[in-house]
Amino acid sequence: MEKFKIRAYGKSELAQCYSPDISESAARRKLMRWIDFHPTLVASLTAQGFTDKIRTFSPAQVQLIVDALGEP
Repeated sequence: MEKFKIRAYGKSELAQCYSPDISESAARRKLMRWIDFHPTLVASLTAQGFTDKIRTFSPAQVQLIVDALGEP
């Protein structure tokens, strides 16, 4: 398996990295729940321009997620 690379990811694409054995939509919902339950992560992502409407995480946002949740 390849080492995880910090780059821009679509929400579903990143979610599938964390939960590859479930459907795309279920993985996306799961990732967003993990983010919502991590108050410091939400604050950090918001400072980086995160909103519920985004479709893509920037490399900086992906780094924040990996720092908080661990590497997929």
